[in-house]
Amino acid sequence: MIGEKLKKKNALLWLFEPLEQDPSFIQRRLFSFDAAYLDGLLYAAVKDGKEPWSGLLVCTSRERHPALLSDFPQLTPHTVLGKWLHISQLHAEFESVAIDLVALALKRDPRLGVESSSRRTRRR
Repeated sequence: MIGEKLKKKNALLWLFEPLEQDPSFIQRRLFSFDAAYLDGLLYAAVKDGKEPWSGLLVCTSRERHPALLSDFPQLTPHTVLGKWLHISQLHAEFESVAIDLVALALKRDPRLGVESSSRRTRRR
């Protein structure tokens, strides 16, 4: 339509392909990210954009950062959303680390996954 802004497809959605086989998988928009949910928990979000909003966000709690960082030293706390870990799409090891983290999400690694704010609100 005239005047409508064409949305660019997120080039990182391929990361969610292994999750699509899981019956509980849901993909939703989360701000300007595409987010992956399993069993109602938010596990990851991806965005193909400008820094610091480019790459994979690992949805976890601050208490679980040390355990994840010991296995994935390439991750860093996100500069804006510090409660979550991040790997930039520009990082030399982005693909291999992102693939490994998605595989952990599929296995329901207890270091990953958070309740979304909408789910917390509904429970109250």
